[in-house]
Amino acid sequence: MASAAEQLASNASLSQFAKATELKKRIWFTLGALVVFRLLSYVPLPGIDPRALATLFDTTKGGVMDFFNTFTGGALTRMSIVALGVMPYITASIVVQLATSLSPQLAAIKKEGESGRKKLNQYTRYGTVLLTAIQGYFIAVGLSAWGDSAGQTAVVVDPILFRVTTVITLVGGTMFLMWLGEQITSRGIGNGVSLIIMAGIVAQLPTTIATAFEQARTGASSPLMVLAGFAFIIALILLICFMERAQRRVLIQYPKRQTARGMMQADKSHLPLKINTANVIPPIFASSLLALPLTITQFAGNRISGESRWGDFLITVNQVIGQDTPLYFVLYAAGIIFFSFFYTAVVFNPEETADNLKRYGGFIPGIRPGKNTEVYLDYVLTRITVIGAAYLTLICVVPEIFMPRHLVGFGGTSLLIVVNVTIDTVTQIQSHLLAHQYGDLIKKARLKGGMRR
Repeated sequence: MASAAEQLASNASLSQFAKATELKKRIWFTLGALVVFRLLSYVPLPGIDPRALATLFDTTKGGVMDFFNTFTGGALTRMSIVALGVMPYITASIVVQLATSLSPQLAAIKKEGESGRKKLNQYTRYGTVLLTAIQGYFIAVGLSAWGDSAGQTAVVVDPILFRVTTVITLVGGTMFLMWLGEQITSRGIGNGVSLIIMAGIVAQLPTTIATAFEQARTGASSPLMVLAGFAFIIALILLICFMERAQRRVLIQYPKRQTARGMMQADKSHLPLKINTANVIPPIFASSLLALPLTITQFAGNRISGESRWGDFLITVNQVIGQDTPLYFVLYAAGIIFFSFFYTAVVFNPEETADNLKRYGGFIPGIRPGKNTEVYLDYVLTRITVIGAAYLTLICVVPEIFMPRHLVGFGGTSLLIVVNVTIDTVTQIQSHLLAHQYGDLIKKARLKGGMRR
């Protein structure tokens, strides 16, 4: 059942939206920033031949580059100045978050409040620069070697100069996107980094839809299969919307307190435990690890073929765990399940939660405070994580198996990101409308109070 605040926000009309001047400014700022991101995705790196690059990418499918290209809106295949998008920032954020849970020193910094959060953000920025520089260097080296092995080079300048300019340009592009995301978060609406990723995914959808209809028109695919694919996508979106809002609410009881009238009253609250606590991190990690060997063999080209045991091993791995193979789907599902439990254990600490409840006098009815509460929370979290891991596996693996190949742009991970970001953005818009309505009510109450005087 929706709360009173949610009901009030859902009843907001277009006239109330038109009166929310600050909200409109935030939305326009967000849209403008996303337009800037899309324009930058078409600015190529210096020293690149776009036609030769397009020819090279047409011969390579199924690697990790295809996976990350979805998140950049095609910027990676165009080798634009924002080819890496915000993925290095996401990776650095995850690493810092994991390190915070494993390192006592970083955990102490996290507990310092706002100053500690700023320090951790600074560490994340340093990590972003380092990761972008490393990835940019390997991209520059890989492009040169890739073109030479294929007999068609996409690099038209000196290789040393190309490596230097590529690293500098990609670091600048990624840091600009990181800054742009922070500006959207503070001056716009929604989470800026998430919106940039979603914009890249949504930018690819028109091409995917057009390809699907073209396949049906030319007879390359059955129209009935295309319609069934879109119906399956709608069903997935509905399932994601339901599961992402699903919670396990643990009842919290607080001791009786004396009110102003002398009555004893006990406060009740609840601790919401999200079913999918790990969010989209498990499928991203699992896909990256599985696609890495395939990408290495694709960039290495024929140079590793039959020349060494290591080369033969990479080629065998490429054939065994290539996409559309049974072992790939088994390992993909196992990776999602593993990272679901691992990341949930990192982001939620039952011991810390139990200590906080005990400190503020809260307790779970029927459970003693302290160690027993910690064990109970860990038990409940493990049970709901089983459901969350099964849900993520279903969403990410089943579409890979049954989805037509011309609808691969609607993968489970992409749908997860788009739906999650949309829900979060709509929630923030409702919060702004709700605050605006309460502000109007307060103004009216003050006016009535002044007239009575």
